[in-house]
Amino acid sequence: MFKRTLLFSALLACWGLSTAQAATSAELEQLGKKLTPFGAERAGTVDGSIPAWEGGLARAPAGWEPGHGDPYGADKVLFSVNAQNLAQHQAKLPAGQIELIKAYPGYRVDVYPTHRSCTFPDAVAQRTKQFAAQSKVGADGWQLEAAAGEAIPFPLPASGVEAMWNYKLRYIAKGRQFDAAFLMRDKGGTLTQVEQKSYEFYPYNDPAVKAPADTGNIEAKLMYDLLSPSSRAGEMYLVHAQLDKPQDAWIYFPGQRRVRRAPSFAYDNPIAGSDSLYYVDQINMYTGALDRYDYKLVGKKEMIVAYNSYKLVDKSNRYEQLIGQDYLNRDVQRYEQHRVWVVEATVKADKRHSLAKRVFYFDEDSWALLHVDMFDAKGNLWRAQEGSVWANPQIQACTSIEYVSYDLIARRYIADGFTQEGKVLDLTAGLEGRVNDKMFNSDELRRRGER
Repeated sequence: MFKRTLLFSALLACWGLSTAQAATSAELEQLGKKLTPFGAERAGTVDGSIPAWEGGLARAPAGWEPGHGDPYGADKVLFSVNAQNLAQHQAKLPAGQIELIKAYPGYRVDVYPTHRSCTFPDAVAQRTKQFAAQSKVGADGWQLEAAAGEAIPFPLPASGVEAMWNYKLRYIAKGRQFDAAFLMRDKGGTLTQVEQKSYEFYPYNDPAVKAPADTGNIEAKLMYDLLSPSSRAGEMYLVHAQLDKPQDAWIYFPGQRRVRRAPSFAYDNPIAGSDSLYYVDQINMYTGALDRYDYKLVGKKEMIVAYNSYKLVDKSNRYEQLIGQDYLNRDVQRYEQHRVWVVEATVKADKRHSLAKRVFYFDEDSWALLHVDMFDAKGNLWRAQEGSVWANPQIQACTSIEYVSYDLIARRYIADGFTQEGKVLDLTAGLEGRVNDKMFNSDELRRRGER
């Protein structure tokens, strides 16, 4: 064990050790001072590769809107990591990235100057500091017993499960709606494209929430209306992600004109149409109950991760050009050096999951999940999942929608949440009432399906 310090220098020096001490009032007092309001180190690194945090991208550049424009488009690549120089840089890469570079000729990681662009509303910063000392995990070791809404519950995490809750309840505004696609190539090169209208509601991003019960123990409500392919057009899915148990889910089938419960929409059940490359709890990088794993907070580390993905999400991109046969088009991927929290999750002795171990990498500034390495029961690296993150001044928060999941055994991958060809990308919908709690029930699902 090691003792927490105000600047967390011990975390960087003691990589590989875990924390167990709860944050003291003196340490919490440093939020917004030596630490950012979300618990990150405000200072940059000595070598300058990571700059100091100075408030993030709080105002949109002229002419910018989601999917249009890149605030850092003038930046040049500092260096690229590839098979030839991998040994020089692999200490700062997740295992999945290392394996992708080794496996595929031409796969590279382009590293740009680091911008700590993630910001947050003043109210969220104030509430995080006000309520952090009251947040609590239950006696079972994973359920959220106490936490206020519109706040990061554990800005100075003392355990892996606390870091997981920071990710699940991070501030991304109250709701959003967007047109998105699920994309996958078969081994012959044919691109499968499933398009849908997506609606997401996050009840915990509400200052009225004082405890989990105030949301009905709901983490998120999600609804998907499939538009293509024609064989599935009209299908609708409703998911209630619970704080204390597996998801509840419902499906509307247009041919039957009825809504049915989906009894097994959780954990490692494969997503329909994914050729078993993609599990339910990989949605949005990780979703669902935390009960099947033990979570170890390994510490904080400087790493090369996907960040400020404005070039990727730009609507000038076309899916045929983005989705290569073996990997995502490298020309649109931007990587930077950032400090990340690392959590190792191993399946409990009395539980089961096809992914016996996961390693999560969380951005220190936003608590976004940037990368996940996944291992089988024999300890072999099986899958690697990579998220995108970019600052959205409209909601004063960093946004994550697009992500890819590589199956390193099957040598195939899927891309999900891709919005480039979609018409709607409305991330203020929850703040302005276009997405609200009344939309996410089985009666509304049936009504929408029968329109």
